[in-house]
Amino acid sequence: MNDEVKRRLQSTEIWTRALFMLLFVFVQSGVKFMVMLLAVFQFISTILTGQANTLLLKLGSQLATYDYQINLFLTFNTEQRPFPFSSWPGADNRFPDAKPADTGSRKPEDNQGNISWFQ
Repeated sequence: MNDEVKRRLQSTEIWTRALFMLLFVFVQSGVKFMVMLLAVFQFISTILTGQANTLLLKLGSQLATYDYQINLFLTFNTEQRPFPFSSWPGADNRFPDAKPADTGSRKPEDNQGNISWFQ
């Protein structure tokens, strides 16, 4: 075996990263489950109230961003460890180059007369 490969295999840095990657694989499965629950609850809430719950929209955006940050770490696109080793994703740190999404500035009155969700 090459000396360079042996040196990398003995490096504690790569094994530490492997442990963090394993941890975030488990965390990510929990995040995905929470997103599915949130989606179902948002759907039911929208049926009952006629509009999307803005707090759930914010939480959904944060969970999606957190999932994205975990993916970046797992695929070696970043060395920055996601929450709890960095700040929780909020509106200020969504995606580096993305503009904030329009999370629904429409009012319930705007939907009067609309029969379909697609109009």
